[in-house]
Amino acid sequence: MDSITQDMRWRQSLMKCAEKYGVGYAARKYNKSRSYIYFWKKRWDGSVAPVVCQSRRPHSHPNQHTDAELILIRDMRRRNPELGMVELWHRLRK
Repeated sequence: MDSITQDMRWRQSLMKCAEKYGVGYAARKYNKSRSYIYFWKKRWDGSVAPVVCQSRRPHSHPNQHTDAELILIRDMRRRNPELGMVELWHRLRK
């Protein structure tokens, strides 16, 4: 990990406060719900690495094109450069 962001430092101080004074006190001091603190407390092991926000981006999409479909789209676009996007979409749907 290259740098510690402000959010990571804030979460780490929140976890240290929860460890030292309890979850209820930390929830009041940092104006966060107890469930939020328990969520991060479950991950936290004392270092900065577990408090990093992880991406919520999906790894795949159920409707994404297959490789064969992408080849067909490229070929259709190459053979018909004058077609607009709507007409190209309509022909590809056939």
